[in-house]
Amino acid sequence: MRIPCPSTLLSTASALCALGALAGCATVNDGGQIGTAPRPELQKQQQLNLLNRISWGVNEGSDRAIAAQGSERYLQRQLHPTAAPLPAAPQAQIDAMTISQTPMDQLNLKMDQQRKDANAITDDDQKKAAQTAYQQELNRLGKEAATRSLLRDLYSPNQLKEQMTWFWLNHFNVHLYKSNLRVLVGDYEDQAIRPHALGKFRELLAATVHHPAMLRYLDNEQNAAGHINENYARELMELHTLGVDGGYSQHDVQELARVLTGVGVNMGTTTPNVKRELQAQYVRRGLFEFNPNRHDYGAKDFLGQPVRARGLAEIDEAIDRLSRSPATAHFISRKLALYFVSDDPPPALVERMAQTFLKSDGDIAATLATLFHSAEFTASLAQKFKDPVHYVVSSVRLAYDDKTILNAGPMLNWLNRMGEPLYGRQTPDGYALTQSAWASPGQMGTRFEIAKAIGSGSAGLFKTDGPQPLEKPAFPQLANALYYQSLQPGLSAATRGALEQAASPQEWNTYLLSSPEMMHR
Repeated sequence: MRIPCPSTLLSTASALCALGALAGCATVNDGGQIGTAPRPELQKQQQLNLLNRISWGVNEGSDRAIAAQGSERYLQRQLHPTAAPLPAAPQAQIDAMTISQTPMDQLNLKMDQQRKDANAITDDDQKKAAQTAYQQELNRLGKEAATRSLLRDLYSPNQLKEQMTWFWLNHFNVHLYKSNLRVLVGDYEDQAIRPHALGKFRELLAATVHHPAMLRYLDNEQNAAGHINENYARELMELHTLGVDGGYSQHDVQELARVLTGVGVNMGTTTPNVKRELQAQYVRRGLFEFNPNRHDYGAKDFLGQPVRARGLAEIDEAIDRLSRSPATAHFISRKLALYFVSDDPPPALVERMAQTFLKSDGDIAATLATLFHSAEFTASLAQKFKDPVHYVVSSVRLAYDDKTILNAGPMLNWLNRMGEPLYGRQTPDGYALTQSAWASPGQMGTRFEIAKAIGSGSAGLFKTDGPQPLEKPAFPQLANALYYQSLQPGLSAATRGALEQAASPQEWNTYLLSSPEMMHR
C-alpha cells in the first residue's frame, strides 16, 4: 500500500491510527503465561511487546538481555531487582549534582539563608536581583532532580523499578513549585519512593506520610489541635489509599486529620519549647517533626474503630488500617491495571490482583506478578497508548541505546510542551493514565516535531550547557540490527511502506519515531 509522506499524513491522532493495525496485539499464550509462544517469531514479538510495557522502551541492550534470559527470567529479575549500578557516564553526572552531594536538611538551610539574605537587602534593584538568583537556584535544584530521574529511566538495568518509581511519584503526587519543594523533591523521589517502589505498600505509604515534601505540599504542617486542616487527611484516603468510593465518611476525614495533628516540618535549627510532660514524645528526623504541643490527644474513632491517644504512634495505627483495607487493595490494584493493561481494566483481573495484595500484606511485586502473568495483560500488549513521558524516554532509548546524553534539557522541554513535566502536576491527583488525556491533534503534532528533532540529529541532547558548551556528534542509527532483526517484522504494512518512501536517513528516522507502533506500548 502506497501512502503519502507521514509529515503530511500524520497530522492528527486519527491519521496516526490510519497507518494500520499494530502487529502482535492479540498474541495470547495458553494460560496467560509469558514467554511460551509456540513459534519463534511470535515469541520474539511477544518479548519486544513485554519489554515495551514493563520497561521505558526497547533498545539494543534490553533486547539482548531478554533474548539471553528468556521472558520469564527477565521478568522475575525486574520484579525482584538486585543492586545494579548505572553505567559510569550517567552515574558520574548524577554524582556531580548538588542534590547528590548535599543532604536535604543541609541544602534547605543553605537555601533558606539565601532567601533571608535576599529579603534583608534594602536597595530595591539589588534585592530584586538577589531574589531572582534565589529562584534560579531553586529551579536548578528542581532540574537536577528531574535530570537524575530521566538518566535512571534511560540507563538503569532495573527498568521496572524505575517505571514504578514514576508510577508512585504520580500516585503520591507533589507539585514542584509550591513553597520550597524544589529543594525537597529530589530527596522525596530518592528516599521516600524509589526504595519502596516494588516493596510493601505499607512501607511506601509510611515513607510518604513522613516526608516533608508531602506534608508541606498538602498543608499538614498547618494542621494542629484547635486549628484542624483536613487537606492531607482527605487526599490520603481519597487519592492514596481507599479511593473516593472506599467507604469512608466525612467523620473519618475529620478524625484522621486529628490523628495527623502535630505532624509537620521544621525547616530551622531550633527545637520548639515542648511542654515538660510531652517532651518524651517529641520527634525530629531531618526536616520531619512531630510536635506534641500541636497534637490533639482527645479520643478518636477512625474507620469504625477507636484510636488510642499515643501521639505519633497514632499515625502508625492509621497507616496500618489504611494500607490493609480491602478498599485500598482494590483501588491500588485497579490503578496498576489501568497503568499496565487497559484504560478500562477488567474487573476479574483487578479482583485477582486485590486478593494477592491482601494475602501478601500489600506486596507490590507479588501484585504485579499476578497482573503480568494474566491472559488480560498478554492480550493488551502493544495497545496501551504512551503518555508523554513514555513517548519521550522510549524514543531516546531507541535512538541512542547506551550512548549517554549530556543534556536532559531538550527532554524536559518536550515534556513541558506536552503538558507532563516531571513533578509539574499542580493538583494532588497526578497525571491522567488514559489515552484520552494525551491523544489530541495538538499533542500528536508535538510528538511528530519531537520525532523530527531526534531523527534529524542530536536534538541538543549531546550539547552541554555553560559559557563554553561542548557538543559531541550523535546521529541516531535507527536502521540497525535491532530494527531489521527484531522491530521490522512487527511493523504494519503501512508503516513499512512509509519508511520505504523516506528520501534520507533523517526522514527515515522521523517516520519510524512517528509511527503508530512508537505511540503504543
